[in-house]
Amino acid sequence: MEENSPQHSRSDTGASPNVECFQNYTAPEVFVQGLAGMVNQQDTETIIRSQKYMLQRFEKTNEMLINCNQLSASRLQNASRDFKKHTAMLQEMKKDIDNIFRRIRNIKAKISQQYPEPYELAATAQRKEKSQQDDEDDEDEEVINFNPQIQTSTSSSISSIISSSHHQEARLDKSASIDIPKPKTSEV
Repeated sequence: MEENSPQHSRSDTGASPNVECFQNYTAPEVFVQGLAGMVNQQDTETIIRSQKYMLQRFEKTNEMLINCNQLSASRLQNASRDFKKHTAMLQEMKKDIDNIFRRIRNIKAKISQQYPEPYELAATAQRKEKSQQDDEDDEDEEVINFNPQIQTSTSSSISSIISSSHHQEARLDKSASIDIPKPKTSEV
């Protein structure tokens, strides 16, 4: 009876029955099969499902990024086109302003040649006004620096608006008080 018991049954090679089932496999295959037996199949399926879900999310995110890049590229193209137009417009405006200032200088030169005395009076009045404006600006800065609560941008902008409006009124008053004589025409 002992010969028929499972403990004593052996094949001709002398190997146990558990080893016999792996005889046709190589050592690495046996190792992989052993690992496969240790891993829970349900856990493996859960991992695969999670990976598929993450793959879908990454593909959606990738498509969203592609769309965002395309939209950004088109907007960049529009913005660069607008930027070029605005740059050209600013350059043209600069040319126009330079032309205006050149004309003003020419007019001042003609007036100073035709009417030197009134022009000198107007020029000195303008220099005095400019120096007064600079003095007032210095006083405004001292007041702002003295009181730290008034150092906000709104208070400085309000004071500059008020001072500029006073200067404009003073200019209007002074320009009205200076009489520039008309050029003498030769009478026949």
